[in-house]
Amino acid sequence: MSINIKKINNFRRLSLLTVIAVYFLILVGGIVRSTGSGMGCPDWPKCFGSWVPPTSVDQLPVDYQDQYAALRAEKNIKFISYLELVGLDEQAQKIRSDKSILIEEEFNVAKTWTEYVNRLIGAIIGLLIFATFIYSLNFFSSKPIISIIALVAMVLTGIQGWFGSIVVSTNLLQWTITVHMVLAIVIVGVLIWIYFQSLTLGKVYKENIDKPQPRLFALLWIALVLMFIQIMLGTQVRESLDVIASSFDNLFRERWIDNLGIDFIIHRSFSLVLLGIHIYLIVKLYQITPSRSRISQMGNFILALMLIEIGTGAAMAYFAIPAFVQPIHLLVGTLIIGVEFLLILHLNYQHRLLAKSKII
Repeated sequence: MSINIKKINNFRRLSLLTVIAVYFLILVGGIVRSTGSGMGCPDWPKCFGSWVPPTSVDQLPVDYQDQYAALRAEKNIKFISYLELVGLDEQAQKIRSDKSILIEEEFNVAKTWTEYVNRLIGAIIGLLIFATFIYSLNFFSSKPIISIIALVAMVLTGIQGWFGSIVVSTNLLQWTITVHMVLAIVIVGVLIWIYFQSLTLGKVYKENIDKPQPRLFALLWIALVLMFIQIMLGTQVRESLDVIASSFDNLFRERWIDNLGIDFIIHRSFSLVLLGIHIYLIVKLYQITPSRSRISQMGNFILALMLIEIGTGAAMAYFAIPAFVQPIHLLVGTLIIGVEFLLILHLNYQHRLLAKSKII
């Protein structure tokens, strides 16, 4: 059965746009966190009970802090029951006993609208992911797996939205932010897989690799896993920074780094290990593909991203953690994982083409 080329091209553009949009949301989420705007809206999905948030505290009830604290407490009770249901009794007890979770921030118009814009962008991206699923149905008869994975992406997005409400109701509890970040990376990975599949529709995919590269393939997976671990270490450092910043009343930023512990030292040192692994990886890529091939270009992009990631990390360490650098550092880290995963998909597909050609 032939597939309409125009539909393939449209799907390819849509899937790529969706991936780019999710990365943009990760950047915006980093801005929300670096500006301390995560609790700018104390409820979810609305903001101060409205689809368009207030611009002045005068538009809110006198006891608005008590009202929204009560609503979050009610939501937390349900979440605690879910945690206990799956055996996470320790986490449930911590939420139950931590009274600071219910401390309501005072209204701040800048923080409220920063978080509100973040939610608007999230809603638009949700529509893009839904559109990706709907458009994928055009190829269900020829390649049903694309529609199935697009449906998975849509379900994961719904879960991410719900868990975002938990992050708010628990007053940005540290481990919930980490889970929220992990889910975002998983969603990006699923969407990148869909985009790659769009590249293989309606044409013979070719690249200049003469033989399988199992060691390089394994090294790519190792690099991706280590980069994911590095991001998780980074979240631990960020959690420690939040505690330190609070102890300094968000002042004296130049003293925050000095108060970080072993997590920061490991995170900083591990970045050099990752740089060495990626340089070796790029050298190997150069040896198996022409310099202008798609694979070599992705390798160059990964190396450039690694240098930017280390540069932004150094800027935070030596220049009092500039707020604008934090979201860039987070974005670049997730970009590295995304490009590595795309490179793995390319290499795996070419291994399959080589195996198929030998059979023929």
